[in-house]
Amino acid sequence: MKSGLAADLSGVVGARHILDKDDVAGRSPGWNPDNLRAACLVRPRTTDEVAAVLRLCHERGQTVVPQAGLTGLVRGASTAPGDLILSMERMNAVREIDNANRTMTVEAGVTLQAAQEAADAAGLFLPLDLAARGSCTIGGNIATNAGGNRVIRYGMTRENILGLEAVLADGTVLSSMNRMIKNNAGYDLKHLFIGSEGTLGIVTLAVLRLREQPLSRLTALAALESFQAIASFLKHMDRSLGGGLSAFEVMWREFYEAVATVVRPHSPPLPFGHAYYVVVEFLGADEDADRARFEAALEQAFDAGLLADAVLASSSTQAREIWDIRDQSEHAESASGPTVTFDVSLPIGAMEDYVAKVQGELAAQGRRPGCFVFGHLGDGNLHFMVPAEPGSDTDRHAVEAVVYGHLEPLRGSVSAEHGIGLEKKAWLGHSRTPEELAVMRTLKRALDPRGILNPGKVFDA
Repeated sequence: MKSGLAADLSGVVGARHILDKDDVAGRSPGWNPDNLRAACLVRPRTTDEVAAVLRLCHERGQTVVPQAGLTGLVRGASTAPGDLILSMERMNAVREIDNANRTMTVEAGVTLQAAQEAADAAGLFLPLDLAARGSCTIGGNIATNAGGNRVIRYGMTRENILGLEAVLADGTVLSSMNRMIKNNAGYDLKHLFIGSEGTLGIVTLAVLRLREQPLSRLTALAALESFQAIASFLKHMDRSLGGGLSAFEVMWREFYEAVATVVRPHSPPLPFGHAYYVVVEFLGADEDADRARFEAALEQAFDAGLLADAVLASSSTQAREIWDIRDQSEHAESASGPTVTFDVSLPIGAMEDYVAKVQGELAAQGRRPGCFVFGHLGDGNLHFMVPAEPGSDTDRHAVEAVVYGHLEPLRGSVSAEHGIGLEKKAWLGHSRTPEELAVMRTLKRALDPRGILNPGKVFDA
């Protein structure tokens, strides 16, 4: 770390909120070691403290890596030994809930689950939902524009943010704490920071858009035998539920069987052996009427020959058991060993052929069995978990070349919802034109001229 900086930082946040490199390295053995190589870790409590820290770092050219829940999958929070980690863990307060305007103001370090629970306690609903809800933070969700399970109805994180406050690299505080849905007064600057992965500024506060609490939540698990049936089933359910469809999650057979074997070893919700399994969620306003409507839609799908089997959860416990199979993807690795995870998006009509090509080429490489496919198909997002040799960059690159190589002609995205970080930087050109990348670099140079914010992530400036 730059000479004299530690003493100056102590004057800002207090000495006990600065951890040296040895304390950082031993902080938690469960964390990725790449996140713990740093000169020090600083824990500010307010936006003013974040601004003062960045001002000092900017003056001295000290690189800064923001960290939040550390649930990302693309090494977006990885550090080098000389970096300063800016941890948002102490900025974890829910500041305000406005019932009339249906907004919530939170600090960046608030976990998604805490924000969801605060909204629920106020009789409102925060629809953003991820499997990592208990650990991921709102600031991290904003920095990566996180997606999750309900994008088909409520959109990505971006669509759930009305305003935010961010600190630029030089310590300038940009407060754009808009609370209105409609505000067309010039550039909407919050979008510069949503999805920027901490490379343009550090988000410290956010105004979240809340909705009215659903009065009914219905969950079903369906089994289907063809991809064409899945596409037809999606259209049928969305139309039949009149816009109430909130999740449509598809699991290929191998994924469902691998995870259900761990989560529900003796009594899976549906028998093994079907080609595809789909989790369908319907959020509505009348429990009895909505259940009847949901059941009727499922029966119509049976009559049309779309479904091979289905089960409708009769309680919140059963619904959670169904969702656990979709959410607990880490159990798939117990069936296959180490895997590389991918997060892509592409048109639904191209998915079946794309998956077949990817799986066929991976099999031709002689890989051990266990290529798992699942995802938020309702919004065009698929995840792959592909067996690969642990720690082998060569093996990983061979897998990436297959997954991304077949994606490029479809003009799909190498990152549907996880971001770019370091993992996907080499492949960003598959999804962004040279002109787009040039504008990104222009923005980076304008807002962070000394290149201190999360250096090396997303693209090389």
